[in-house]
Amino acid sequence: MILPTKHIPENCSLLGVGGTILALLSEREATVSSLWEGVQEARPAGGRLSFDWFILSLDLLFALGSIRLDRGVLKKRARP
Repeated sequence: MILPTKHIPENCSLLGVGGTILALLSEREATVSSLWEGVQEARPAGGRLSFDWFILSLDLLFALGSIRLDRGVLKKRARP
């Protein structure tokens, strides 16, 4: 679920989706809804992603300290 396995491809694992999210947040800060649209556009054709899986990826990134929410805007945390 978190990591890719033989049954879960990389682009469907939580870390894979999280990587896409971090790449998009590197370009610009975003609200959850605009980030959701960006992730959908960045996915390969036919690669469906549920909103629940997207939120789980955000939860994982937040728990890892990779992102933060500031007044409704998601921001990538800078590493020291």
